Amino acid sequence: MAKPAPMTFARALYSALAWAAQPLLRRKLRRRAVAEPGYAVAVPERFGHYTPADLGRDGQGQWVWIHSVSLGETRAAAILIKALRERLPQMRLLLTHSTATGREEGAKLLQKGDVQVWLPWDSLRATRSFIAQFRPAVGVLMETEIWPNLIAGCANAGIPLALANARLNEKSEAGALKMGPISRPTYAALAAVWAQTEDDAKRLRNVGAQVSAVLGNLKFDVQPDEVQLARAANWRKALAKPVILFASSREGEEALLLQQLQQNPAALQAAQWLIVPRHPQRFDEVAQLISDAGFALSRRSQWGDILPADAHTIWLGDSLGEMPLYYGLASVALMGGSFEPLGGQNLIESLACGTPVVLGPHTFNFSQASEMAVQAGAALRSADMAAGVEDALALVADAQQLQTMQGKARSFTQQHRGAAGATADAIVQLMKLNAPK
Repeated sequence: MAKPAPMTFARALYSALAWAAQPLLRRKLRRRAVAEPGYAVAVPERFGHYTPADLGRDGQGQWVWIHSVSLGETRAAAILIKALRERLPQMRLLLTHSTATGREEGAKLLQKGDVQVWLPWDSLRATRSFIAQFRPAVGVLMETEIWPNLIAGCANAGIPLALANARLNEKSEAGALKMGPISRPTYAALAAVWAQTEDDAKRLRNVGAQVSAVLGNLKFDVQPDEVQLARAANWRKALAKPVILFASSREGEEALLLQQLQQNPAALQAAQWLIVPRHPQRFDEVAQLISDAGFALSRRSQWGDILPADAHTIWLGDSLGEMPLYYGLASVALMGGSFEPLGGQNLIESLACGTPVVLGPHTFNFSQASEMAVQAGAALRSADMAAGVEDALALVADAQQLQTMQGKARSFTQQHRGAAGATADAIVQLMKLNAPK
C-alpha cells in the first residue's frame, strides 16, 4: 500500500492551475467534437458529474478500475482484461479513457454490469467526486498515465493504484526530473509499478517510482483476429502483386512516402501500397494528400467484401478495428511514427500476424522491442523513408528472405509472451493485500 500523499506547495499550485484551466478544456472539447463527435459525449463526466447519480454505488468497493487513455493503451488493456476475467470471473470492470478513439474501442470490452466513463480532469473536485462515486477495489493506469491529484486521492482513500505495462523513455524521464517537486511524490504514491523492461524500470526509479517488478510488454500477448486473418489470406490469393503496408502513419509521414512513390514509378508496378493512418480523424486528410499527389485512390470503406480491381491505385485503410486484416494482406509493413521524430508505433501486432517490419530511425517509444526485433531478424532498420521504401521493395522481391523473416516474426512474439498473466496475477495479489480485514 502506498503511503498517504500530503498536499505539498507544488501540488497546491498544480491544483490551482488545473482548476483555472477548466474553461480551456471545455473549449478544446467543443473544437475536437467538430471532427470527432465522440468528444461531445458525456462531457460532465470529465468534471466529476455522473448520471444517474447512484451510478456505481451498488458495487462500491468491488470495481476493478482500468484507465486506458487512447486507442493503443485500450488494445493493451483488452489483453489484460481478458486475463483478469479468467482469474476474477465475478469482477465488475470500471473502464475509463481520455480520447474518443479509446472510448470507442473500449466499448467493445464491456460485459453486463461493467461501466465506462471518462477519466475526470485532474482537479481536486473532479477526482474526489470520481473516487467517492466508485471507490474501486483496485485501480490500474496503463503505460504512462500520471495524474498528481488522482493518484494522491487514491492513496489518501486507501485505494491501491498501480501503473501497469509501465514505460518511460529518456525524453519523458528528463521532463519528469525537471518537474521533480510534483512528479516525484506522484510516482511515489503509486501502490505498485510493473515495468515493461529493465531500462524502463531504471528510469522509473530515477523519477521516484517504487518499481515492484519487470513483467514484460502486454502487447506480446496479442492474439490477432483469426477471422480477419482468414479473410486477408483469401484476398491475397487474388492479388497480382505483393502488398506493402504503411501502418499507423503519422502526420507528415504520408507525404514522405508519396514523394518517394512519385520519384520511383516502378515502385507502383512492383507492389500494391496500402496506407493506414494512426488517427481516424485524419482519414479524409490523407485521402486528399493521395489525390493531390496525383495517385488514384481506393478507400477500404468503399470495398465491402471484395478487393478493388483497379490497377495502380493507392489503398487507404480508413476503418477501425481491422489492423489484423491489413497486416494479413501485407507482405511487409513500414512502421508509422518511426520516419519522423515521433517515437514509433507498436510493431508487435504486425509481427504477431507474421508480417515483418521496416523501421525508420525514430523508435524511442518502443526502443527495446524494436532493437530486439531487429536482432531477431523479424525487422529491418532503415535510415529514412527513401531507404525504407527500397528495403521494403527488396524484401518483397526476395521470396526466400521474406519467408524467413515471416517465420522469425511469429517466433519473436511467441517467445516474449506471458506479461498478461503475470500482470493479472500481480493485480489479484494487490487486491488481496489491500482487502478489508
